[in-house]
Amino acid sequence: MTKLKLGPLADDRPVKLTLELPAAVHRDLAAYAAALAAETGGEAVTPEKLVAPMLARFMASDRGFARGRRSGKS
Repeated sequence: MTKLKLGPLADDRPVKLTLELPAAVHRDLAAYAAALAAETGGEAVTPEKLVAPMLARFMASDRGFARGRRSGKS
């Protein structure tokens, strides 16, 4: 199996957001949760628990966003 970009999820104090996702994205999140559980040997998490670490990983890898933050534009 291919190594997933996310590792074990940290337990952190949440901030509640409400949003709508396309059904296909929700299905993919559920499949990712199952794959992550299989890879890490942990329990499957709900798709909602994946959104924050995925967004954090995306933003951390976005060079333009990082440059903007350093220059005070974000």
